[in-house]
Amino acid sequence: YSVGERGSDPAALKEEGNTLFKAGDIQGAVCCYTKALKLSDSQADKAVLYRNRSACYLKLEEYSKAEADASKALDTDQSDVKARFRRAQAFQKLGRFDQAFLDAQRCAQLEPKNKAFQDLLRQLGAQIQQKSAQLNSTDARVQQMFSLLLDPSTKESDRQKVRITQKAAQNLVVLSRDEAGAEQIFRNDGVKLIQKLLQSKLEDVVLSALRTLVGLCTGHQSRTMAIVNELGMEQLCAVMGSGASSVSLAACHLLQVMFEALTEGMKREIRGKDEAILPEPSKELRAMLRHLLEMMPASNVSGPGRDSAINLLVKQVPRKSLKNPDNSLTLWVIDQGLKKILEVAGTVPEISEGPPLTDNSHMSCSVLLSKLYDDLKSDKERENFSKLCEEYVQQHFSRPGLDAKLRAIQTVSVLLQGPSDVGNRTLEMSGMMDAVISLCASEDVTHQQVAVEALIHAAGKAKRASFITANGVSLLKDLYKKSENDRIRVRALVGLCKLGSAGGTDFSMKQFAEGSTLKLAKQCRKWLCNETLPPASRRWSVEGLAYLTFDADVKEDLVEDKNALLAMFDLAKSEDKTVLFAVGSTLVNCTNSYDVEKPDPQMVELAKYAKQHVPEEHPKDAPSYVEKRLVKLLEAGVVSALVCMVKQESPALTEACRECIARVFLALVERQEDRGTVVAQGGGKALIPLASDNTDAGKIKAAQALAKITITSNPEIAFPGERIYEVVRPLASLLRLECTLLQNFEALMALTNLAGINDRLRQKIIKEKAVPKIEGYMFEEHDLVRASATECMCNLVLNTEVQKLYLATGNDRLKLLVLYSGEDDERLRKAAAGTLAMLTAEQPELCARIPGTTTHWLEIVQALLLSEIPDLRHRGVVIVQNMILAEKSLAEKLIESEALEILSVLAKGGEGTPDAVSKIAQNCLDKAMDIFILLKWPFYNFVLSKFVMHNL
Repeated sequence: YSVGERGSDPAALKEEGNTLFKAGDIQGAVCCYTKALKLSDSQADKAVLYRNRSACYLKLEEYSKAEADASKALDTDQSDVKARFRRAQAFQKLGRFDQAFLDAQRCAQLEPKNKAFQDLLRQLGAQIQQKSAQLNSTDARVQQMFSLLLDPSTKESDRQKVRITQKAAQNLVVLSRDEAGAEQIFRNDGVKLIQKLLQSKLEDVVLSALRTLVGLCTGHQSRTMAIVNELGMEQLCAVMGSGASSVSLAACHLLQVMFEALTEGMKREIRGKDEAILPEPSKELRAMLRHLLEMMPASNVSGPGRDSAINLLVKQVPRKSLKNPDNSLTLWVIDQGLKKILEVAGTVPEISEGPPLTDNSHMSCSVLLSKLYDDLKSDKERENFSKLCEEYVQQHFSRPGLDAKLRAIQTVSVLLQGPSDVGNRTLEMSGMMDAVISLCASEDVTHQQVAVEALIHAAGKAKRASFITANGVSLLKDLYKKSENDRIRVRALVGLCKLGSAGGTDFSMKQFAEGSTLKLAKQCRKWLCNETLPPASRRWSVEGLAYLTFDADVKEDLVEDKNALLAMFDLAKSEDKTVLFAVGSTLVNCTNSYDVEKPDPQMVELAKYAKQHVPEEHPKDAPSYVEKRLVKLLEAGVVSALVCMVKQESPALTEACRECIARVFLALVERQEDRGTVVAQGGGKALIPLASDNTDAGKIKAAQALAKITITSNPEIAFPGERIYEVVRPLASLLRLECTLLQNFEALMALTNLAGINDRLRQKIIKEKAVPKIEGYMFEEHDLVRASATECMCNLVLNTEVQKLYLATGNDRLKLLVLYSGEDDERLRKAAAGTLAMLTAEQPELCARIPGTTTHWLEIVQALLLSEIPDLRHRGVVIVQNMILAEKSLAEKLIESEALEILSVLAKGGEGTPDAVSKIAQNCLDKAMDIFILLKWPFYNFVLSKFVMHNL
């Protein structure tokens, strides 16, 4: 649809839209209103356009859009009865009757005699009653599901009965998600029925039973305590320990919800409607944890079930914040269950009769042990932990027979990957290192594998690397060259990779001969792409690349090998979670997203003079090479791999791993043209949890990546729905002195975009206590940061709470805006004058305070009117108009000054003066005439003569 010659005038477009609407061309009207919205600068005009477009969307039955547009109109003017009525109609069609009723009620209060409002109120009253009756029938539906599930009339093998049971169980899940349904299920002895369903041989029915329990327990402490006591943890743990991984995961999720309901309940003084008299749930919590610890060494628990139990312990036992002084739960778990956890850590599935494990079990144990150790507060507590571990290792190592020694070595391996200080102590026990070296030469593949893995993990620790470099390199080379088993060869290769990368990114510190690392990397890529190898062996090849990619030549070769990249990304998405950190580390190296401190040039010269080692950067680590590597990674699908990694519910997704992912995302969004690709593939959504659950450095990296996306992408598209509100907190966290000025600047720019969307987002920014920080940055010495903070404030002043800050007496907020409106920095002037224009329109009483801010206020206003920059002139005439309308004495001061002549010239229009500016200038002159026609004649004659001269 073409809008014709009037396509650049918002007012003309609005009129054309009105005409088309009356003629029945609704799509044409929408087109006109949409274009007018893009061109219009006036909030009041925009509100009318939103209101009109809302009416169009109602006609087109696009009710969500109708509601959104009506809400935007109401953001500007809460008393707009037409917009409110249209929103009520939209709410009605969307089935949100309560909200529709409130809007209709407000309309009827504003215009009591309006028949349309009264009719809508009656309709909504009837619909609300009908919905209430339906809710009351929830009890009947629950009973119906119960009777279907308990019907003994047919045998379980009957196909029809199976289908009915599955459908009824699924319906029960849906009912439990509604509070009324959940309460009815609980009060009608539903837990006993669910107990029977948990014993079903049908996996779908068991899953439905677990999901129903999730609905009953979510956010409800009293029901959770009752369910834990009625079902018993033994049954729930038995379900979680069953063979089916989907059932195990669902049971793990249920227990997670139960833990959260109980722990949240402990934090509140009053726990819900009828929960104030309940005892503390700490007894139930300890009982649940005891059962999880008992699952560790149990042989009847499946591998996935055990991994789920470890995952729950990782999430629930350590303190969420080290500011909390109470680590008693960690001490209790160490006392009651450390040796049980070490039983899992020391299990070698191929040779011992230990519990069943998955490929992820040892890594999960490492994470749990590390979390417990890090949660200890004193040297005494840490010493006790170390002694318990040493006693366990020594107990097995000193036993006769090879199996016991292998268990000890396997335990040391797990400790080295977790609390490495403890691992080093166990490694230094008498005879341990000699046993590892000698077993590497064993003819038994399993013995070799355990010993080589221990050697690799020991090589990662700086204090052991020099010993192993001296004693283990030749051994690893022999294993790599002579072993006939690829499982051993790939592990020996990783050991060589670790030792070969000891110099890190320092180009001048190479452990091996020129070209050796490239040969190792080539073999790693070859194994990575070999799908006939088991996933565990392919995962070790990624471990090797994680070390070798410190070398820029290896990085270049890897990104050129698309098959290797695709194979690595497929592993990242696979069931093997232990590969996550290796993939993350490899990508950090390839994108150069690690922190590099640039040495002071003078210190470098001094170091050279003193003949000390000076780190050198590889030529292929230059920005141009890094940029090309980023493009290749994006083309290979790195974003989808990272998104899958973030979604993993596994202890292997450690904070260190999350930090790696956040670093890579930040590197990927560095170029503006790549941000759309990252958002389209789910990167924006994945960054939100990374900004809250991460290391301190990882949180900042993720928040900065979010800021970059929010600056250049439409935030409502990048973060749809409620997700956009979750972005505010990470952005506000960048407004700290600990962050760089670039991070401050990008956060302010992003918040500016969000603050311009709607008042709910502005309210969220206020709630996150960002406004005082933004005000602080308005005083920053750096021009860009100061201007961006003022721009952000320009959007925030649309909120009444922020307006109140400027209305309050005893501060210089208004003075700062007036002074900034006279600065040389164009961007700062625009922002300050824009803020002043909006503030004086929203709060006219502020106009009277402007002369008191500075003696130069009139010169500043006149300078805005005379500016060659159209945007500044526009802001100037709006400020003058607001002042003339606010108070006669102000109007008199303005008209007595040169401002009148400037307004006269601007009102004439012509080349270089936008129509909007001319129109407002003319309005100012007309208003001046209206005001002064009633005043003393001499002054009136003065104004009249000026006006006549202008017309001549």
